[in-house]
Amino acid sequence: MNDERRTFNRFQTRFPVKFKDSRIDFGFDVILRDASANGVNILTKDRLFFNDHIALEVELPDGNDPLVLSGRVVRAKPINDLSMWDIGLKFDEVDLMKMQRIFKYTRSYSSLV
Repeated sequence: MNDERRTFNRFQTRFPVKFKDSRIDFGFDVILRDASANGVNILTKDRLFFNDHIALEVELPDGNDPLVLSGRVVRAKPINDLSMWDIGLKFDEVDLMKMQRIFKYTRSYSSLV
């Protein structure tokens, strides 16, 4: 999607993520790549399909409970050389407070990873 048509700008980030209610640890099968108030882009080993509804838990370095993000898959592209999937997720609703929480830690945490 062209950046000029976006309601909210995306920002690069990288935080450990897992599918909500998954037994798999944070960051092993899912990586948050970028985010905006409308949605996120993740890399995952799991194949997801257009319109799948998923919920993610994002682990932030603030010591609070993981941030829960949910929405529908709007893009799913294989990344052949990595055996991964590039997934675009559009949120069910815009929550600026959740995005502020992620954005707050983006610069400091991303530089450590």
